[in-house]
Amino acid sequence: MTEYTDWMISGPKIGACSCDYGCPCEFNGKPTNGDCEGMEAMRIDEGYFGDVRLDGIVFAVRFRWPGAVHEGGGTVQAFVDAGASEEQIEALFKILGGEEQEPTTVFNIYGATIENELDPIFTDIDFECDIENATGAFTVPKVMDLALEPIKNPVTGLDHRAQIHLKTSFEFKVGEMASATFKSAGDAMPMDREKVYGVLCHMTYGPQGIVRDHLLDSAA
Repeated sequence: MTEYTDWMISGPKIGACSCDYGCPCEFNGKPTNGDCEGMEAMRIDEGYFGDVRLDGIVFAVRFRWPGAVHEGGGTVQAFVDAGASEEQIEALFKILGGEEQEPTTVFNIYGATIENELDPIFTDIDFECDIENATGAFTVPKVMDLALEPIKNPVTGLDHRAQIHLKTSFEFKVGEMASATFKSAGDAMPMDREKVYGVLCHMTYGPQGIVRDHLLDSAA
């Protein structure tokens, strides 16, 4: 068995894509509109890479694929907390780049579908996540923003709460569904989506992939 540098990142994670609620990709289907674009962010409440602590760092990505994710040809750009030190950035990029981990982790699987990686941006990132109420948001100033709220019943206007439970998944086992609105500025990856797929989860990842899905624990 391969020995890897000991690392772990744990915290809330939110994301969205251009698919309808539920996202057919989660069920091995094709993207709702043929292509796929979106963004996500995670706050590391507790984390380390070897001796380097990563607590408190927020990172985000925006992404686009011309078709289904597994067909490849994707473009991605990372955003990292401006307050992160050079040592923390180096450690975090090793994790996000798929180093020191199994090929079946979320970072390696998605990474294998990327053809074009834009230069990372180091900036302030405002992040909020309230899984219990299915609300969340993050903002990269002047570049992109995402807002999540509960899906609304079209007849009553009341919150329609739902979760996806996945027995075989590399990203999350339980995802709290939400309605997402997101925008991305600039020529690199402009986006403007309303009332599309949104998800909130609380994850712990390590060299072998998912260490703990905190929502799965709470549902047990």
